[in-house]
Amino acid sequence: MKPSHIEHIGIAVKSLDEAIPFYEDVLGLHCYSIEEVKEQKVRTAFFKVGDTKIELLEPTDPDSPVAGFIEKRGEGLHHIAFAVDHVLAALSGAEENGVRLIDREPRNGAEGLKIGFLHPKSTFGVLMEFCGGKV
Repeated sequence: MKPSHIEHIGIAVKSLDEAIPFYEDVLGLHCYSIEEVKEQKVRTAFFKVGDTKIELLEPTDPDSPVAGFIEKRGEGLHHIAFAVDHVLAALSGAEENGVRLIDREPRNGAEGLKIGFLHPKSTFGVLMEFCGGKV
């Protein structure tokens, strides 16, 4: 399994309404999609920078993982997502190499993608995500 590219960079924010104007007005980017991902308890906003996307993540529930992240670390860089052909194969391959997984099976993410996370304790402190259109 080799990622084809960085699919997106996830940034945790308290409020999309407050964060989106920064990306649009200061950076000149266009928010092309806002979506609620109920399974993840977040609302997302996406911007495109070249071939990479920036995903803003706003918690919709105080018990969500993103809310916990913001409570513990504050707003900021949340994760890096790598595009892979097959999410399950990528997760299995990482586990075979001794990586601790958050997700053993792909789950539904934003933009209709399948996703799976690697635990930051196994990735030098960086939460990493595999994502793609195929399980």
